[in-house]
Amino acid sequence: MLSTEYSAEISPEPCLRRIVLVSGVLLALAGNLLIMFMSLPVSLRVFGVALWSFSALRELVLLRRAWAGCISLRFVADGEVEILGPDFEWHPAQLVSGSILLRSMGWLRVRTIAGPVVAELVRADRQPCPDWRRLQVIWRHVGA
Repeated sequence: MLSTEYSAEISPEPCLRRIVLVSGVLLALAGNLLIMFMSLPVSLRVFGVALWSFSALRELVLLRRAWAGCISLRFVADGEVEILGPDFEWHPAQLVSGSILLRSMGWLRVRTIAGPVVAELVRADRQPCPDWRRLQVIWRHVGA
């Protein structure tokens, strides 16, 4: 098998996406509570809560929109990343900082050409074993 053909296709799982979304909502609420109990004037606390809520909502909406455009991720041995869009076409993308891959779990952040960052929580036991193993190998070689 040629190295350019060596790739791993990772499919996101809806359950893990829900976990990420729920944790984002809970952290946004926790941030609002923290802001409300700060020793600041009421007007500043209200402004802070509004700003924090807007920022959190914006991030969650952008994340959902990015998920709608990602059916699967493909990592190629030469470092290229592609996203399978809703049109069932592979589109070029770029791995961005903040991505981490562990033995059985990973947090993958990929920027599409259109701009939004797709962030996916993935687990090894939800992927075909050869693809997860290939991703581990590609990750080590590209990272080095």
